[in-house]
Amino acid sequence: MKKKNTETVEKKIKRMLILFITLLVLSGITAFPLKTELNFLVDLLNSNQNPGMFYQWLSKVNDAINEITHLYPFLSYGTDWLAFSHIVIGIFFIGVYMDPVKNIFITKTGIIACLLVFPLAFIAGYARGIPIFWQLIDCSFGAFGIIPLLLIYKWTKQIIKTNHKNK
Repeated sequence: MKKKNTETVEKKIKRMLILFITLLVLSGITAFPLKTELNFLVDLLNSNQNPGMFYQWLSKVNDAINEITHLYPFLSYGTDWLAFSHIVIGIFFIGVYMDPVKNIFITKTGIIACLLVFPLAFIAGYARGIPIFWQLIDCSFGAFGIIPLLLIYKWTKQIIKTNHKNK
């Protein structure tokens, strides 16, 4: 791979990282207005007269969040930290954007984190009484998150291989 090809691969990595970081931060930011979002979603689904499992679960969660935030508003601080952690994780990936080869360990760590979503969702979900369909929705964060990270890892390895050949 010549220098021009390496630059093309680096551009692909940067585009993929921008997408990944943006989606990671956006998914975190949605934890700030959780009560408002759930109220809106339950009202929307209720207006469609949808008494399915999904609606029933969201309605139950919505009732719990409304009651807890009314009685114990400080517990919402936990979801604030959840949102903040997504932003912080996104910041680490700026290092990969700046130098994917030097910071390949961040990409590997992200891949491992995506894989660990599965046991967490299934073990903690079961222990907390979360319905299996919701555990699968939670697993989708790991499943969708790992795709861009595996591509970034593959492309970074291509750059490493090229740099090694050119020495």
